[in-house]
Amino acid sequence: MKNQLHDFVHFLSEERGLSKNTLESYKRDISQYLDYLGEQGFLTLKDTKKLHIANYLLHLKQLGRATATQSRTVVSIRAFYQFLVRERIVDQDPTMQLEIPKLEKRAPNVLTIGEMESLLDSPLTNTPNGMRDKAMLELLYATGIRVSELISLDVDNVNLDVGFIRCVGKASKERIIPLGGIAAEFVGSFIKIMRPKMLKQSKDEQALFVSHLGTRITRQGFWKIIKRYAAETKIVKEITPHTLRHSFAVHLLENGADLRSVQEMLGHADISTTQIYMQVNRNKMKEVYDRAHPRAKSKEQMQ
Repeated sequence: MKNQLHDFVHFLSEERGLSKNTLESYKRDISQYLDYLGEQGFLTLKDTKKLHIANYLLHLKQLGRATATQSRTVVSIRAFYQFLVRERIVDQDPTMQLEIPKLEKRAPNVLTIGEMESLLDSPLTNTPNGMRDKAMLELLYATGIRVSELISLDVDNVNLDVGFIRCVGKASKERIIPLGGIAAEFVGSFIKIMRPKMLKQSKDEQALFVSHLGTRITRQGFWKIIKRYAAETKIVKEITPHTLRHSFAVHLLENGADLRSVQEMLGHADISTTQIYMQVNRNKMKEVYDRAHPRAKSKEQMQ
């Protein structure tokens, strides 16, 4: 059965062009599923039915796996069986009527505009690293791109004259995103003044943001950077690279942007993914209403 897993991962890589992290996730989910089937005495996937998959999901639940993990596992197993049917390894797809565990949609963690400004003002721009950090944070907040997209940017992906960046997101989908004036100013200053100082011997390096070694900055490197500035701001909320993406979306919606435009800038395939940011916006509207309207509170609350 492990041979089918190898073929499945190769199919996802070559024909669907999934990222390395996504491929690892599929591989891990299916490998654990196949290990379970092996423990149950299965020698071939042809004998597996919907009941056996349901039992596996129950097994995950009993192990205390999070609902998100169970939901992702169903998606992985479903894709696996669709591949098996396509390759005629199994006759029927037992996941056809399988329900995906419902995820509790929690409002994303966002910063207020004041908190965001404090974070953006943290880097000292009189050093190469400080200017780079300032440019990265400003660009993240200005565009809402993912960290993986940020560190993948090359210099020629940025058009400062027009005010746009070009990035490649999930499933190799390219999108063009507006770049605000402040972010463009700091990115431009970094490119002209500080980036050449950081390249050292790597003059042919195409990466927009580089480390002190003159090579493309890594995801882990950026995580360390944002953790340091988060600590310096003394903001109580947890701040991760994705916090800037969440804050970008919510602040746009709070200031009148339409949901479809925000969806396109974030690179969401389904608008329902973007709608979670409306929940944050509605919560704030309720707070403003309760605080500002003279008759928002009942007589009992006013006493």
